[in-house]
Amino acid sequence: MKKTGMFLNIEYGCIFGSYWMIYGIVSSFAAVFLLDRGFSNSQIGITLAVANVLAVVMQPLIADFADRSGRIGVIGITEIMTVMMMVFTLGMFIFTGRTLGLCLVFVLLIAWHTVLQPLFNSLSFRLEESGVMINFGLARSVGSLAYSLLVAVLGTLIEKYGVIVMPWTGELVCLCLLISLIFTGRHFRKAKAECTDFRADAPDVAKSEGEEINLITFARRNKMFMLVNLGVVGLYFSNSILNNYMAQIVDGAGGTTEDMGRILSVMAFLEIPTMVVFNRLKKKFSCTLMLKVAAVGFTVKIAICRIAESVVLLYVAQLFQLVSFALFLPAMVYFTDQVMSRGEAIKGQALFTTMVTVTTIFASLLGGFILDKAGPEALLSWATAATAAGAVIIIAVIDKVEKKGR
Repeated sequence: MKKTGMFLNIEYGCIFGSYWMIYGIVSSFAAVFLLDRGFSNSQIGITLAVANVLAVVMQPLIADFADRSGRIGVIGITEIMTVMMMVFTLGMFIFTGRTLGLCLVFVLLIAWHTVLQPLFNSLSFRLEESGVMINFGLARSVGSLAYSLLVAVLGTLIEKYGVIVMPWTGELVCLCLLISLIFTGRHFRKAKAECTDFRADAPDVAKSEGEEINLITFARRNKMFMLVNLGVVGLYFSNSILNNYMAQIVDGAGGTTEDMGRILSVMAFLEIPTMVVFNRLKKKFSCTLMLKVAAVGFTVKIAICRIAESVVLLYVAQLFQLVSFALFLPAMVYFTDQVMSRGEAIKGQALFTTMVTVTTIFASLLGGFILDKAGPEALLSWATAATAAGAVIIIAVIDKVEKKGR
């Protein structure tokens, strides 16, 4: 690998590390912060749902702009969005009670952060156009490791010093993300200059190949892919419930915020082995097979959480993270790249992320309401049923998706 290529892989890993640490702060611990500020479970659910509605609206628009932009590029867009997140995070210092202002801060933070994910997923393929091979699975595993370490430490710090540590940590991590993006941009431009066959203007190439399409045409051309993503809505319901309401689930099992941090840490750490070896796995197994296995893994994991009567069994359930989220995410990213034409690339990634976001909206609203009315057990029952339904759809449809290639 070229020296510049080594730098690009390291920096891409740092991008994912910073991105998922931010997720831990603004999403995984959102309920902890908002409960401390006096919000009810239903109010938290509404806040999270509104944030994800905004993300659903923004994602296709930003993705379409990124597909078409030549001068700014994906890296430039993500740099601007990172700076804006740093500005939004200041609101966590300013608003100290149950206020509309604090609600708005979390809405903007979560929405902006969610919109970044398809851009970062697609960035690996954009970087490879410079002649550098990017190891997506390894980079994503760095994200899981960083998240794992952060939530473990953050849970302990919150128990000791309170939720005020969250905005301080958020600003620091956003700064790390911005620095990683700046260095990635520099080395990408250098690698691009060294690559004689680099196609400098990706949108123009797509246009010359007749592949650039609008959003409506995309949906018509990819009906089976749309159905697969409908299955994602059901499949990711449990994932959203565990991410948004783990604090309440752990509390129902007799645990603390520190236990919550440790469970989330274990969950994220167990993603690493699968993601590190994913490049080898995709040489031996098709992405469609891995997505089917992952669908079953999601279902078994949430079913164990449903029957858990202690924190110990919640830990046991996280073992299935090895063959659920850890397998599904990189497999879906590569599967999407395989079935999409060049002009559809970022739109395809954005659709997947949008479906995950739609799931989060339903999970946020229903989760908060069910928790207030019936408690954690009822919530986990709903999550198990939704996840099983999503698994059935994906297993039944995914082999029927047409692979267009590039």
